[in-house]
Amino acid sequence: MLERTRTKDTTTVTFILPADHPHEQISVVGDFNDWQPGAHPLGARKDGTRAVSIAMPAERCFGFRYLAAGDRWFDDEHADSHDGTNGYLHT
Repeated sequence: MLERTRTKDTTTVTFILPADHPHEQISVVGDFNDWQPGAHPLGARKDGTRAVSIAMPAERCFGFRYLAAGDRWFDDEHADSHDGTNGYLHT
């Protein structure tokens, strides 16, 4: 799931994985962090979900995916669009 909070020049995007998602190290990687694994790991929250928030420039489109331990890539079904390889979000 993606949540967005917009200010004048930035959009803070919170990437959220549900509580029933397998519990392992997962990070979100994409155009906003030069696709660097581990740059934005998702942390546990009290409700059992895992999340990370990232401030990004407003009015842009970013490709992204999740990367789990063992080099397992997966997509967010709530992305604004998909191209068969990556998910995209519009800030």
